[in-house]
Amino acid sequence: MPSEHAEVQVRPGVEDDLEALTNIYNHYVRETPITFDTAVFTPEERRPWLLSHPEDGPYRLMVASDTASGEILGYATSSPHRPKAAYGTSVETTVYVAPHAGRRGIGTLLYKALFEALSGEDLHRAFAGITQPNEASTRLHAGFGFRYVGTYSEIGRKFGRYWDVAWYEKEL
Repeated sequence: MPSEHAEVQVRPGVEDDLEALTNIYNHYVRETPITFDTAVFTPEERRPWLLSHPEDGPYRLMVASDTASGEILGYATSSPHRPKAAYGTSVETTVYVAPHAGRRGIGTLLYKALFEALSGEDLHRAFAGITQPNEASTRLHAGFGFRYVGTYSEIGRKFGRYWDVAWYEKEL
């Protein structure tokens, strides 16, 4: 592992992480079109989301933290792709990195740990929707073997404009 990552630990998320994870997510809600949520959350409102990602099974939450300070630097999840039973072997994956922790390889560390954790699960495909433009996310996903499958044009409206979402898939 490169020395620039030596101070970062990736582990399953726990309830004590909820406030920090909510703060990271709320940054993206307020400042970017990366998520189509438009209202910020309280940690209590995000609790069901956290609890839906246990330490085992196909729906995981991996957290990157600074080993010296314990500060949460980002997280990655695998979640249900769609609610119907036949989609059960598919997951949607996502990564959120704290705004000040970008360009340090945190997203790569998180995805590496997430896909290692998922390797023993009964999963067939991972999907990722990337609001356009987002070159950093596109590069991250390509680096993990995701391939482009199509774009939903102007599927979400946020900040007074419509946004496209490009979809990528990865065989698991």
